[in-house]
Amino acid sequence: MLKRIVKLTFHSELVPQFLELFESTKERIRHFPGCLHLELLRDMGRGNVFFTYSFWENEAALNAYRDSELFQETWTKTKALFEKKAEAWSVEGCFYS
Repeated sequence: MLKRIVKLTFHSELVPQFLELFESTKERIRHFPGCLHLELLRDMGRGNVFFTYSFWENEAALNAYRDSELFQETWTKTKALFEKKAEAWSVEGCFYS
């Protein structure tokens, strides 16, 4: 399983637009083949900084999503709201209890 963390920093006045966009697309993303989990996190100290945290079956599933019309459409609208360029990490668990 691949875990994906994406840091998104928006112009403060555009945060409501982003939240509307996320609300309108989250279920389609969650049901995209290979997506196992999706959540949105907000920085407690900076209200215009968000993180998406998603789980994917594998890198191929994530890449299929990134190549999809859904991603292209959503990302184009999301990027227009940015104050800073997004940062992204693909990670895997390496410590187990």
